[in-house]
Amino acid sequence: MSLTPEFLTEKIPIGKWVKIFVEYLTDNFDEQFRFFSNILEWIIHNTIYLLGLIDPIVLILFLCGLSYFLHRNWKMVIGVGLGLILILNLGYWEQTIETVALVLFSTVVSVVIGIPLGIMAAHRRWLFTLMRPILDLMQTIPTFVYLIPTLMLFGLGMVPGLISTVIFAIPAPIRLTYLGITSVPKQLVDAGKAFGASKMQLLWKVELPHALPTIMAGLTQCIMLSLSMVVIAALVGADGLGKPVIRALNSVNIAQGFEAGLAIVIVAIVLDRLLKQPDVRKTGTGG
Repeated sequence: MSLTPEFLTEKIPIGKWVKIFVEYLTDNFDEQFRFFSNILEWIIHNTIYLLGLIDPIVLILFLCGLSYFLHRNWKMVIGVGLGLILILNLGYWEQTIETVALVLFSTVVSVVIGIPLGIMAAHRRWLFTLMRPILDLMQTIPTFVYLIPTLMLFGLGMVPGLISTVIFAIPAPIRLTYLGITSVPKQLVDAGKAFGASKMQLLWKVELPHALPTIMAGLTQCIMLSLSMVVIAALVGADGLGKPVIRALNSVNIAQGFEAGLAIVIVAIVLDRLLKQPDVRKTGTGG
């Protein structure tokens, strides 16, 4: 005889409730979701088209120049240039542009929403207490689960991949912005108040400058998380380097899978190095 009360074994229909909610949205707001999806799709595809008009060598030289401007490090410039030339040589330049566009848009959306939420949470501890389990849920639920409702709401294409990527990546800027703001020394804040600074002045002139390295770490982590979703987003029709990986998986093509995977790694390294905070001690050394 089981000691477990019967009411504990009766399944709570959480999945059914979610299904009813998603079906309600698709039945009543399908046109609005499709309109939103079409606008986003148009913006993303036109961005990809404009980037595709730039000659690959010109874009590689521009990124090498940007790398030197930001870091004054010739080793990094050579590494960025060689990595991008290798992608061009492997024949994945077009897919790389599509991947970068998807990562760019998902990162922008995540940062635009995440940083203000992190600032609000840092100034209202009850808000972070409320948000913490939601952020844990967003990062621990298997990413394939996101694809089901987004696919139903937005259809096949880049948009469900973008929305799923944002859901997965946005906790990083929220958490690290919160961490950066809350780690500002109390003495700095008190000094700002003593000089008569308003709340906005404290935020822009004291808290954000001190928290900037941590916020930038959140931005970098957001980009890496977005890149980790590239292959998964390809399952719902998102273009980019995920598609050749999926094709290679379906056909057991080791060569294609390794080359596409290598291209993803190079993109991740280039973006990480470009956005990495420069070491002040090494600035101007040229190496």
